[in-house]
Amino acid sequence: MRVIHTDTIIQAVSEMCIEANCYLGADMESALKNAREREISENGIEILETMQKNLMVAAEKKIPICQDTGMVVIFLNIGQQVQIEGGGLSEALQKGVEKGYQQGFLRKSVVSDPLLRSNTGTNTPAIIHYNITEGESFKIKLLPKGFGSENTSALKMLKPAEGLAGVKKFILETIENGSPNACAPVVVGVGIGGTMEKAALMAKEALSRPLGSHHPADHIQSLEAYLLEAANQLGIGPMGLGGVNTVLGINIETFPTHIAGLPVAVNMGCYVNRHVEREL
Repeated sequence: MRVIHTDTIIQAVSEMCIEANCYLGADMESALKNAREREISENGIEILETMQKNLMVAAEKKIPICQDTGMVVIFLNIGQQVQIEGGGLSEALQKGVEKGYQQGFLRKSVVSDPLLRSNTGTNTPAIIHYNITEGESFKIKLLPKGFGSENTSALKMLKPAEGLAGVKKFILETIENGSPNACAPVVVGVGIGGTMEKAALMAKEALSRPLGSHHPADHIQSLEAYLLEAANQLGIGPMGLGGVNTVLGINIETFPTHIAGLPVAVNMGCYVNRHVEREL
């Protein structure tokens, strides 16, 4: 049995909130540099260079890389042999988010009621997804999700007869309609299968998968490659002002589904696509 104190969790989560908001991940940094080298549009080149300068200033001054510091989404993988001491696990995760946003002087963007719209003042509650595993591991994935890109995401319950062609059509339509408002070049997370909520959850977690990684199934790898090429032929480009870099990467996750269904969810992430991971 492994024991983890809630103070350790609070501190880790607070640090991760600041890290994710102020420093671009290595996979995203590499993708943006490659995009600049590929870009042929003058507008696109200028925008990508400005993005890189902004990221450099943010890292040097330890300030957010985007004014929208997001609503925090946490994916927690916790082993069955882990015991939490010092209080409740959920409470510790929420305290960690609150502490990180206060200490990092990060914008608080969460409202307590979706209709009354009163700001909580703490950027909590965060959205937390729990996965119980074997052993003594404790892994946290944290995504501060900005809503410029979140608002362009979509879910569709396709008929099985629509098949692969229907899946491609829906994903590309969502990218075409949403990427100009999602701060392109975007990262696209896709969930195929399961149920309505499972597809959406997979699409969200797919955004945390490092760019350059691929689905283990060959036919899904081929689909990722096809969609990436097709999306970058749309000509939307950086910030929707034209160019060959509309999408930096497309990550697809799949799950078995019902004989009568073909759920597909598309979750858009902006050009910073913030995500950090830690194992305690």
